[in-house]
Amino acid sequence: MNIFYRSLPYLLLFLCLSAYCQVKQQTIARVNEMPDIPQPFEIIDYTELALNFDKTVYDFNAKGKFWPLVWIDKSHKNYPQDVVGLYTAMGDVRQGPVNNKGMFHEALATMGATLGATLVGIDKTNQQGHNIVGMIKNYFNRETGWDIMMNNTCPEVALLGGGYGRDWWYDVYPNVLFYAIYDKYPDQPGLDEIAKTIADKFYKADVILNGNYNYSYFDYGKMLPVKNNICIQPDAAAGHAWVLYAAYKKFGDEKYLKGAISALSALQSQSENPTYELLMPFGAYLAARINAEQGKNYDTNKMLAWSFDGTAVCREGWGMLTGKWNNYDISGIFGSTVDHGGYGFLMNTYDAAWPLVPMVRYNQSYADAIGKWMLNAANASRFFYPQYMPDEHETIPQRSGVGKNVIAYEGIIKKSNLPEYQNVEAPVAQGDGPLWVPGKNPPESQLSVYGSGHVGIFGSIIKKTNVEGILQLDLLATDFFADKAYPSYLYYNPYEKNKTITVTAPKGKKVDLYDTVSGTFVARNISLSATIELSPKSSAVIVIIPAKGKVTYMGSKMLVNGTVVDYNSGK
Repeated sequence: MNIFYRSLPYLLLFLCLSAYCQVKQQTIARVNEMPDIPQPFEIIDYTELALNFDKTVYDFNAKGKFWPLVWIDKSHKNYPQDVVGLYTAMGDVRQGPVNNKGMFHEALATMGATLGATLVGIDKTNQQGHNIVGMIKNYFNRETGWDIMMNNTCPEVALLGGGYGRDWWYDVYPNVLFYAIYDKYPDQPGLDEIAKTIADKFYKADVILNGNYNYSYFDYGKMLPVKNNICIQPDAAAGHAWVLYAAYKKFGDEKYLKGAISALSALQSQSENPTYELLMPFGAYLAARINAEQGKNYDTNKMLAWSFDGTAVCREGWGMLTGKWNNYDISGIFGSTVDHGGYGFLMNTYDAAWPLVPMVRYNQSYADAIGKWMLNAANASRFFYPQYMPDEHETIPQRSGVGKNVIAYEGIIKKSNLPEYQNVEAPVAQGDGPLWVPGKNPPESQLSVYGSGHVGIFGSIIKKTNVEGILQLDLLATDFFADKAYPSYLYYNPYEKNKTITVTAPKGKKVDLYDTVSGTFVARNISLSATIELSPKSSAVIVIIPAKGKVTYMGSKMLVNGTVVDYNSGK
């Protein structure tokens, strides 16, 4: 009898190695269209780029044309404190300390840059004497009675650009950004109260909407849904659901869980693709997470297809781009699949990784698809930056140095939508800045400060391994308000041959390596590093757990020392 019990773990290991525990991978149709190894191929150091962005852009004494890019807004909207303004684009004539009383700056830029820097390890509570995190409170529009984070601090400048009180995703997304920042600075004074107020507003709005999100925006002051000349945006439900679930994990109030489930159900009930801008990938992530943590059965496949496929109805063609333009693989970037042959945007691409990469923690059946997509996205995203895009594919190569190698073009388009650049062959690195204020915004406004500020999302997720073309993707970096978890990484082998990667153990610890895809321990009791062999075009999701930890099971979940390691162990 004793021999049998001692042999049982080895029997289970044998069965798993015989594919008994192997998690069947699900495909994403759009990802299948992408190349295995995009060309020309290069993965740049996004972490270094994020660190350089913050150091360069938040220099209040920076010299050069259009610099500095930051200023102090002393209008004290919503809170009696100064706030840092950040340009949306280089040389944007609407902005800066002397234009529009210094009040026109966007949360998408300042909050995105704050989050991006934080994710790569920069403390934004004390930067050149400024508490950048504390300053984001000014975007909490309490003076208007909306009592949520908004893209501007006040309505006086709202119509100058961006969205404010009329375009739903613009009103929801700053709250998603806020909650992510809040997770990283939980002790920052005043953020608890703001977070609860936002969650209460979103919960009440969901009750009023009662499953019908077919509106252009929601008036959070009057608590009424509204239709206007802007498309209806049912995917706002994804933003509501993500914020409410984050609030539930933070505060434990069951009404927030109820609201998150209600909003996610409203999203799933749509009969056609409701994608509008950035929010649908958050719906896919949340579907996988709520299924894993709450035992629900949301259709993650449906929301992933909506995120990627480019079949959006109202925002025609919005999704992920694929293809080779004049020998350049541009697959993996997000934007319009139909505008002038395709128009992808840097911020959309960075921000899609935020929810889609940690989604694999909760459902590892998407490991291959997300690994392949991220390889393509990481490769193509460098082309937004002038230093990595050949001059003949840029609209303003002679002027792009003004961005000091940290400011990228806003987008990459197949055929320029600007008449003066029709001779530039695809892929065309450009931006819409000159269209925002025709005849006044300079050509350099095609360089996007707001999009470039989100680079820390890639920087926190992507690391190279010892094998070129196999990335280490950190599944915890952007998994905000997660339960306790062990370090978890996705590795995808795009090659036709087996490849061997090295996984390093945390310094001073002995660990075991568990792969949630194969459902097996692939290394035991290591103190320095271990090698793992990846089959062709396959993935591993490696969780680094304490050596000799106690393994238990709770339903489909596998736990080690009481912490979930595998949500779908099959045991």
